[in-house]
Amino acid sequence: MDLRIAFMGTPDFAVPSLTKLAENFIIAGVVSQPDRPSGRGQRLISPPVKITAQELGLEIFQPADVNAGSFLNVIQGWNVDLICVAAFGQLLKPELLSLPEIGCLNVHASLLPRWRGASPINAAILAGDSHSGVTIMKMGPGLDDGPILAQASTLIEPEETAGTLSDRLAELGGELLVKTIPSYLRGELNPRSQDPDLVTYAPLLEKKAGELDFSQPSGDLARKVRAYSPWPGTFTIWEGKRLLIHKSSSISVTSPGAGVFTRFEGKPAIGTGKGILVLEQLQLAGKRSVSGEEFLNGTPSWGKS
Repeated sequence: MDLRIAFMGTPDFAVPSLTKLAENFIIAGVVSQPDRPSGRGQRLISPPVKITAQELGLEIFQPADVNAGSFLNVIQGWNVDLICVAAFGQLLKPELLSLPEIGCLNVHASLLPRWRGASPINAAILAGDSHSGVTIMKMGPGLDDGPILAQASTLIEPEETAGTLSDRLAELGGELLVKTIPSYLRGELNPRSQDPDLVTYAPLLEKKAGELDFSQPSGDLARKVRAYSPWPGTFTIWEGKRLLIHKSSSISVTSPGAGVFTRFEGKPAIGTGKGILVLEQLQLAGKRSVSGEEFLNGTPSWGKS
């Protein structure tokens, strides 16, 4: 199809949308967030979308502010018919949204209007939702409030983490996007307004949000471990050190008390407000990640006080 598209995206989630668009349409240019410092050495790291765009030989721009007048001139120079966005990381102002003749489409990782906002995948797992999915919507000036064009749903597996669900939704979103565009252009889709009574929000996650509160039930905490994996991760403090919890399970037995370190069938566990949280995979600060059994073998003091 002779359609010129500008693509905007930044993390791994956006990569399948870009690659599938590039297989089916003309990509006039790609826009991603700037390189960011990372790690102890604060070395600049390129976002996944930039790396993929370079591999595909596509023109790439990384403006600090995509809505700045100088960059609007760049977009105008591309003469695009459509802008497609997937996890870009900046809100698009009306001046930018109105540039392409067809408009702007967004790939959002939830079944809108549930879980608008920055962390919909984490929020769905944390809330115990049975399903998640992706939505293709026509973008408006508000936060994820545009009319819905298409949706695809998928079951959230019992042991699924935010990382594995994100990978699946990324592929699903890319596939749905390239299917939706031709139907939308042919006028076969009627944009559906979101029901304001069903709106929920998933705020931006902060690293400190990963500390576990053991007054909560073990089932809630186990979901949090999965919802915050791989980022921001979950943790508690043991003997003055941060203890990262990578994988856990909820066991419905009598709790020894909220926050009490104990053992269960050869694995470290912690008492909660209801039940116990068994630590299946964990990592003490400065150490490597180990299984619960291996941790206990090297830590005889756990649960003995």
